[in-house]
Amino acid sequence: MTKTMRESLSLTLIASVTLLGMFMLFEAPLMQAVTVEDQVVINQTVTAGISITSPSDITMTALSMNQDTATGAATWNVKTNNQTGYTLSVNASSTPALRDNDTSENFADYTEASAGVPETWTVSSAYEFGFSAYGTHVNTSLYGTDADCINGADVPSATLKYQGYESTTLIEIASSTAETAMAGIDTTLCVAVEQDTVYAPSGFYQATTTATAVTN
Repeated sequence: MTKTMRESLSLTLIASVTLLGMFMLFEAPLMQAVTVEDQVVINQTVTAGISITSPSDITMTALSMNQDTATGAATWNVKTNNQTGYTLSVNASSTPALRDNDTSENFADYTEASAGVPETWTVSSAYEFGFSAYGTHVNTSLYGTDADCINGADVPSATLKYQGYESTTLIEIASSTAETAMAGIDTTLCVAVEQDTVYAPSGFYQATTTATAVTN
């Protein structure tokens, strides 16, 4: 092979390699995947709701010349899916709360040493009616600690703290800052009466208490 032929062959190879490189340079981008994107937003609303059970009415042991105290209890179960919880309050339909509607006689609403501040049960030279509460969402620093309304048969708990209704205004007895379990949360209202050194006049007395549960 002559020198001229070798030079021609070399130039041909160089040209071929150069063209191949240029082809690959421009072809490579054409072989890459092309990507496009889109997003979809999924919306779901959970509606807040609340429910409360309806316990049976309370019938306390009759007071008499020989029976000076009596107690009773009602338990409400509250369920809510509200993210910020609920508040449970009670109020009486009249002032004083426990009345004989036929004669206008009544039990005085429980009198606290410091008005409106629940305290352990004590009645002196009077006949009075009061309430307390216990349960998972009850403020124990306010209403004391116990898992029962009684200290003995017809005797108010010695560790719960009681107060009088004193007006028809709602009084908070339980609250939560989150939704409840599906089983709900129980709150028990404890009521008590006592006659101390003076008789309560004979008659039929009633107090209507309303429990109100509201989402926070």
